[in-house]
Amino acid sequence: MTPDKIQVPAGQPANGPGRPAMAGRGFGGRAFDPRLLEGPIPRSLFLLAFPIMGGNILQIAYQLVDAFWVGRLGAAAVASVSVSMPLMFLMMSIGMGFTIAGSTLIAQYVGAGNRAMVDHVAGQTMLTVVAVSLALGLLGFVIAPYLLELMEVAPDVYRNALGFLRVQFLSLPLAFAYFCFQSQMRGVGQVTIPLYLIAGSVFVNFALDPLFIFTMGWGVMGAALATMVSQFLSATAAIVLLVRGSYGIRLKLGELKPDFAFIRRAFNLGYPAAIEGSARGLGVTVMMFLITSFGTVTTAAYGVGGNVLQFVVIPAMGFSMATSTLVGQNIGAGNIPRAEAVARLAAFITFGTLTAFGVFAFAFANHIAAFFVPHEQGVVHEAAVFIRTVSWSFGFIGVQFALMGVLRASGNMFAAMVISLMSQWMLTFPLAFVLSHRAHLGAHGIWWAFPVANVVTAVVSFLWFSRGDWKKRRIIEGMSQDEEDQEEVSEQVVV
Repeated sequence: MTPDKIQVPAGQPANGPGRPAMAGRGFGGRAFDPRLLEGPIPRSLFLLAFPIMGGNILQIAYQLVDAFWVGRLGAAAVASVSVSMPLMFLMMSIGMGFTIAGSTLIAQYVGAGNRAMVDHVAGQTMLTVVAVSLALGLLGFVIAPYLLELMEVAPDVYRNALGFLRVQFLSLPLAFAYFCFQSQMRGVGQVTIPLYLIAGSVFVNFALDPLFIFTMGWGVMGAALATMVSQFLSATAAIVLLVRGSYGIRLKLGELKPDFAFIRRAFNLGYPAAIEGSARGLGVTVMMFLITSFGTVTTAAYGVGGNVLQFVVIPAMGFSMATSTLVGQNIGAGNIPRAEAVARLAAFITFGTLTAFGVFAFAFANHIAAFFVPHEQGVVHEAAVFIRTVSWSFGFIGVQFALMGVLRASGNMFAAMVISLMSQWMLTFPLAFVLSHRAHLGAHGIWWAFPVANVVTAVVSFLWFSRGDWKKRRIIEGMSQDEEDQEEVSEQVVV
């Protein structure tokens, strides 16, 4: 066995390459949708992408709801929340590599028709991710003051930023448990259930925010506590659904017993994705160090612009995740030409859609910025400049995300890691520093680093995808003809 493949545990059959997933019964008693592996590709892509985008919109709504209400407290309050965003992204990215690895394996096992390994991967992934999040949450809670001091956060921002950040760190296990559930549901093609959960959670957050922030008088801390309560509810519901096994995966107690051989192999697959996410999060954190040196107005403007960028990333990530699921399942089923066609269509759609959104953002930049901070004209002006500067490159973000999804789906996590490291550490931050300090462009130099990096990274992603190495990689084990015949008999008995 090669080191980059996942060995099937004894007693758990695995389908061979080219064998399609069961279209009739599916996994966990839930019918598997055959449209993901056959029929028109646009239908399959949109079937997954739209619910995923809806879930991403609602996920971002956590922060947007907080930003909307906290914005009524003034620029210092907005800056305190903005400071915490990259730090939380860094911590969360470390564990997200394991969820990506789990989702990739689940998608390929679904394509191969191996229901036993789908459950095994899900249990081991949940165990690992929750353990990592507990460690990161405790570590972050302890070192939060030192991180803010290193960032030289302004005195009027520090106190609220510390409280908000510490609550967010304590909430990490809740967020990770839900994200793990969400990625596993994507792997089996069940994308609407996470959408319903997150919708209910955001509704709770929207109701609690004004109550905690204004009625209870807790200010910025109230926003953090409201988010924590809503995350608890969504994480609890997710675990209950996994245990019941109604949507493609059944979380069994036996699957939560550490399988160190599997965890080691999954780690070898997932650690590049963890490094990629961490490097991206660390790059954003380092960028925040640079931005805070320009004062509270620039920091708040970056927070507003960051909210807009998240809306850009929503469709990009939606199609990236849908692409990853479809490509992974088709690789598992041995249908490489269909996997490639999915990738090209996703890149084309995201480029066109996000370019159109960029035109809209450029035209209404002032109105968008004023929505978040209606009483801070200095912040509105600077945020509008940021939005106009980056808006023309939105389409290239879509191309990058779509093609990176292909690399991850095929198990080429290392390639995705290299591209991400290049984007953050060889392009974005060096350009921001040189343009803002050496070229004396100030904050505007930081803004210009983003579109340049977006274009170059999209071009590199396309070139790497065009090489075709991802078509030759398979990360799950096949089985003998006798085992295939035995599994076929078992399926007929079940049906």
